[in-house]
Amino acid sequence: MIERLRMMIRRLPIKWKLMFGATALIFLIFVTYNFAQYVVLKQWMLKQEKDQIQVNMIQLEDYFHEKLNRTETLQISDSRSYLEKIIGKNQLIRILDKDGTSLLTVSNHFDENWVSRKPTSSQELTDITHLEEHILIYRSPLITSDFVGTIELASNLETFDHFSETILWVMVVGGVLAIFISGLGGLAIARQFMRPIRTLASTIQSVKEKGLKERVVQIENGDELSSLAKLFNELMDQLEVSFRQQKQFVEDASHELRTPITILEGHLSLLDRWGKSDPVVLDESLSASLQEIRRLRGIVQELLTLTRAESQFSYENREPTQLEPIIHETLKRLELLHPDFVFEVNLEKIKDVFIMINPLHVEQILLIVLDNAVKYTTEDKRVLIEGTTGKNEVEITIADHGVGIPKEDVAHVFDRFYRVDKARSRELAGTGLGLSIAKRLVNNYQGEITVSSEEKVGTKVSVKFPIF
Repeated sequence: MIERLRMMIRRLPIKWKLMFGATALIFLIFVTYNFAQYVVLKQWMLKQEKDQIQVNMIQLEDYFHEKLNRTETLQISDSRSYLEKIIGKNQLIRILDKDGTSLLTVSNHFDENWVSRKPTSSQELTDITHLEEHILIYRSPLITSDFVGTIELASNLETFDHFSETILWVMVVGGVLAIFISGLGGLAIARQFMRPIRTLASTIQSVKEKGLKERVVQIENGDELSSLAKLFNELMDQLEVSFRQQKQFVEDASHELRTPITILEGHLSLLDRWGKSDPVVLDESLSASLQEIRRLRGIVQELLTLTRAESQFSYENREPTQLEPIIHETLKRLELLHPDFVFEVNLEKIKDVFIMINPLHVEQILLIVLDNAVKYTTEDKRVLIEGTTGKNEVEITIADHGVGIPKEDVAHVFDRFYRVDKARSRELAGTGLGLSIAKRLVNNYQGEITVSSEEKVGTKVSVKFPIF
């Protein structure tokens, strides 16, 4: 039965589960609080009854001892009128001798047979039940030079029990109302909790049907659900950017690969038609085809490099690397390739600087930046390489005196396949991927790369890395 109930609860919608949960919690709190309140109140009222009967007993004892001091012989029967005056409703006052014989009984709506006679030598307070009557009995010894007996004072707690029962019924009715109110409150709370979730589910469905531009309406609850909605929107922004970049990458890659493939197809068609027997056409077509194949290989290689740079590559070869020797070694290679260029080096400030990086990646970043500096410089063939240090970082700047970059193009130089002058870049065998690769490698090491340029003045590239 219990397992069946659990299965039914599991199948309920989340809204009803939340409602039942909130209702049960509120009801449990209410019942626990009311029960504790009832017990404390009942014990407090019972204590008040006990205190009152003790006060009445003290009054009786004082009366009998004072009467003894005024008369030589104590006559119990002479006390009836006094006892009738002080007795309360639903009470019994009885005087017993040492053998338990009743000498005087005064009652007010109280049957003396409800309480058995019992002599005592010490004070005692007892709480008994006779049939349906709840009775509190206080017995105290009465001892004088001429008399030994017992005073019995009993009180029927009918009013107390009636009041306790009334409180209990009030709390039971209150509990029933609490269930109803808790149900309504739980339903309201469940609806409030489910509103952002329904909004999120609706947005996800809209994304599925309409695309990545759909967003969750901002929920200003200031709670975890509003944070979830905000996080979802941020995630969708990133996904939209990623898909847009992926689409742009595919379009750019297709465009870049289409040109050499078209050229290859044209030359192969030319060879197939009449180039087989014409040595001039054959040599020209083979030369052009090989050049385009080299271009294709370069594009594919740089695409693979960029993909590796964008992935979470392994840091197994990451080690403390001294920058200054790597820069000098890279410059030596370029000086051999470009003897007409002058490389002005100022690395004294970073002579003893180490950074955590794969040395091959440092070399690759430098070659990309320096190759661009050489490639786009035609007249003033000077390149300045300078190293400086700042607060927990090292900065390497490479400045040329080349053609520069138009202001509107500077912001796009790190985009894939972006080239300022595409016709000229193709002549210089550029693919537009070099700076994208450099930026990704620098970012992977928590570094920063920036470009500033002015047309016909030159370009300055700054690369920063955290110091080890």
